[in-house]
Amino acid sequence: MKLHRLVFALCVAGTLSAVVAPSNPHAQGAGSPETRAARIENGLLPGIVIAGRPLPAKPLAERMAALKTPGVSIAVINDGRIEWARGYGVAETGGGAPVTPRTLFQAASISKPVASLAALRLVEQGKLSLDQDVNERLTSWKVPESDLTKTEKVTLRRLLSHSAGLTVHGFGGYPSDAAVPALVQVLDGRKPANSAAVRVDVLPGSIWRYSGGGYTVMQQLLMDVTGRPFPALLSDLVLTPLGMTDSTYEQPLPEARRAAAASGHSTDGSLLPGRSHTYPEMAAAGLWTTPTDLAKFLIEIQQALQGRSKVLTAATAREMVTVQKGSYGLGLTLEGAGAAAAFGHGGSNAGFRCAMTAFVEGGRGAVVMTNGDQGGRLGSEILRAVAAEYKWPGRQPRVKTVATVEPAALSPLAGRYELRPGRVLTVTLEGGTLFVIDGKERVELFPESPARFFELAQEFEIEFVKGPDGAVSHMLLNGQQRAPRIAQPPAMAPSTM
Repeated sequence: MKLHRLVFALCVAGTLSAVVAPSNPHAQGAGSPETRAARIENGLLPGIVIAGRPLPAKPLAERMAALKTPGVSIAVINDGRIEWARGYGVAETGGGAPVTPRTLFQAASISKPVASLAALRLVEQGKLSLDQDVNERLTSWKVPESDLTKTEKVTLRRLLSHSAGLTVHGFGGYPSDAAVPALVQVLDGRKPANSAAVRVDVLPGSIWRYSGGGYTVMQQLLMDVTGRPFPALLSDLVLTPLGMTDSTYEQPLPEARRAAAASGHSTDGSLLPGRSHTYPEMAAAGLWTTPTDLAKFLIEIQQALQGRSKVLTAATAREMVTVQKGSYGLGLTLEGAGAAAAFGHGGSNAGFRCAMTAFVEGGRGAVVMTNGDQGGRLGSEILRAVAAEYKWPGRQPRVKTVATVEPAALSPLAGRYELRPGRVLTVTLEGGTLFVIDGKERVELFPESPARFFELAQEFEIEFVKGPDGAVSHMLLNGQQRAPRIAQPPAMAPSTM
């Protein structure tokens, strides 16, 4: 069900006690890394399960085929070290080389936390300040001033925490046959850039709003302050010190590394034209890497929190995992509390989906990288399997109870809902059951109440909201995305021919 762009997320809530089947592969205890990896490979878990039904654990190979994702790479951290890393499938559909732990994938937005570490190292070296107006250090380009920036400034802290009030959520990249803009052209939205100008349109510091544009300003800031190309700078500040030898911010990927890299694939499993897009927005989306190298990054943050890092102080690491705005630290998404406190990030580039997560305490974590546009769903299922196998706290499928709702209460929900211009979802009532039709896809909706439903295809939660007149006014997806109800199209007049 293609309701909106999938994001890697570990589902927190519920309990498995009501749904774990006796054959649950993760209920067998510990074992060797090989044994644990094998159980994970045969025990991928969904995000939603129905109370009273067996836990539908499925094999990795089956889910890769179903989600048309040719290749997957996984690294698992346990007891503060990489316990195992494996590759599955192929780097490119149609007989490509097998994926190995050293196969490179586009990290997409996971580029951001790695780039953040470089910026924070410059702060520790006294070359940057977290709370200084970045325009005082930018030389090649400046954040355009406005009434919004008279009193509150765009600072590095706000750039890293998505609270600088800057526009441009993300970037689509550039196909292999397209001209690639310079970074200043991206920042100003000038051709051949395919994204809008990065501008302040909200008071800096007032809200959290994800902004790849802000990280692109950070990229220019680091280049201006050091006078160095971004890939070389990141290699010296982060990649080399952490032993991330299979990683680079070079865009496009140099030909010498091409043979070691996976190719991107579209939702239908077809090869992305040109194999991958180029991202001049390197800090936001340009890292090529492996799960093993990203696991080294996560371990370094864990060690820094304990005062044992070779590149970062404990105080700075603590700021990284302290909420700055929303649920975001400095470069990292944050979730949970106490023993369940964790940090990480997800990533979504054309043809690639990935995720990483690690606990603040306990030396545990995992990284999953895929080379398919449906890899987000797959990665989430893998991470739930890892969580179940390693008994991570608070990381379980959500358990849902199906309510009994009379057809008379369901009938008023049927209709057409506009997700966005040109994208309409149709809800139908058939034999006492609601279905949502999205293009060629037809998905059953399970009721939790007369107004709240869920579905198992893409694991969306849907609420039908009534207006002041008592009639349904819109549909709310996952509590965020609003789809207004629209009129039925006029009946087609009979042909006179």
